[in-house]
Amino acid sequence: MAGGADRCGRPTERNWQAGIVRIFGKGRHRPSASWRQATDRAFTLIGDGRYEDAGALLTRAADLEPWLSESWFNLALLHKFRHDWEQARAAGLRAVALLDRDTGAPDWWNVGIAATALQDWPLARRAWQAYGLKVPGPATDSGEPLGMDLGSAAVRLSPEGEAEVVWGRRLDPARIEVLSIPLPSSGRRWGEVVLHDGVPHGERSTAAGHTYPVFDEIELWAPSPVPTWVVLLEAASEADRDALEQLASDAGFAAEDWSSSVRLLCRMCSESRMPSDEGDGEHLDPHDHSEPGHPGPLGHRTDGQLWVPERECGIAAPAALVRGLLDGWVADSPDSRDWRDLEEVC
Repeated sequence: MAGGADRCGRPTERNWQAGIVRIFGKGRHRPSASWRQATDRAFTLIGDGRYEDAGALLTRAADLEPWLSESWFNLALLHKFRHDWEQARAAGLRAVALLDRDTGAPDWWNVGIAATALQDWPLARRAWQAYGLKVPGPATDSGEPLGMDLGSAAVRLSPEGEAEVVWGRRLDPARIEVLSIPLPSSGRRWGEVVLHDGVPHGERSTAAGHTYPVFDEIELWAPSPVPTWVVLLEAASEADRDALEQLASDAGFAAEDWSSSVRLLCRMCSESRMPSDEGDGEHLDPHDHSEPGHPGPLGHRTDGQLWVPERECGIAAPAALVRGLLDGWVADSPDSRDWRDLEEVC
């Protein structure tokens, strides 16, 4: 449904336009033709997933122009694609050592991602500050950067597979805590923390006019011990459905009505600026490529009715608690609520 990640600032073009690269206060000619050819070929191979062959070419380019920050930035990017964080950190540090500007360089952002993956918090702090971000706490603090207050965002889980966009809370510039309940096909759970890439790949807008970026997941950073369940509900009204979601939230966990929150999008729609709350009730979202009248992951539209009592619901809760939550929900209004077919799916 969705495509692969945008890459953070194709570095191969950055100084070709300028014609001059400065290092240690001296002017140098732009990169050699051999450097450009090796780098161009390497990024073509990266696009084809041939990372080993690309690595050989980028290593050759770094040998040809070791004074050029782009040589090391390109290698850092390659190691990021391969999730080789030790090598990404090492190449990234060589790149930033050769920079000719103080703040805002994407080289620092990629160093920050590698440092976060390795939990090298002093370097992560240094990277975000060098990029130009404010990091709470003293500069000498060696702990995890907390309280950056970056707000909400969406993250595309498994961008190279059965991609799924979910909502989350940004912990820092490279991590998001998943607050939606992902579908089991993603292999992710509510409450997990994922490492994400630096450049948004799409947007989601709300009816209130707020716009949120969509980042692509790189890898799982911290797993969640809370399993995901799917259950079929009979909820006579939206208020009945809302009562279950509130009950789960009050218990410290989550429930989500997948029948209304999930829609299937083509790749083009998913990677564009999309409204996040259209398609409910009688309105037919032109970007929704699922089938009308099918609850759950098959579609969130109805056949013209404002409410369909049968709902497919995801629940994130421990095994010892989930049935008690559902039974308690039914006991509060037995005439309008029921559940069946509870199954652990992730």
